[in-house]
Amino acid sequence: MRKSGPAGGLKLLLTRQKIARRVRAMAGEINKDFRGRPLHVIGILKGSWVFMADLVRHLELDVTVDFLGFASYGAGSVPSGAIRITKDLETSIEGLDVLVVEDILDTGGTFKHLERFLAAHHPRSLKVVALLNKSSRRIEPVRADYIGRNLPDIHFLRPSPRK
Repeated sequence: MRKSGPAGGLKLLLTRQKIARRVRAMAGEINKDFRGRPLHVIGILKGSWVFMADLVRHLELDVTVDFLGFASYGAGSVPSGAIRITKDLETSIEGLDVLVVEDILDTGGTFKHLERFLAAHHPRSLKVVALLNKSSRRIEPVRADYIGRNLPDIHFLRPSPRK
């Protein structure tokens, strides 16, 4: 993971090895918290899918997975204010222990909508894991139960998952 520096220079923030170690550690915490209970894992599209796959590989639980997609942008890259579902859940989460997987927690606007949406489906419990947390940009309060790394308010680049 790299951030933009002066004159277009880049600074390495996280190596693949550090990310992998932190993902394993978070999986260990989740395994402990949900020991002996099935867990329904929901990845928020599109950014979370690689992180979710890496995390689920380390879970020693009875895991089912689903994906949910939201869009908060209109034409171009300007937020429209309206949040719409682009991919809905395929199975009911009523009465299930649910873990939501996010790549980055940023302003919290879309995430608050997501929390309300999921709570309306009456899960037994709802926990959140995020690889990266940019709390300095928070507009809406967001509760994350497991955080990979807190980041300052910077623009960063992600390497391709294939490398």
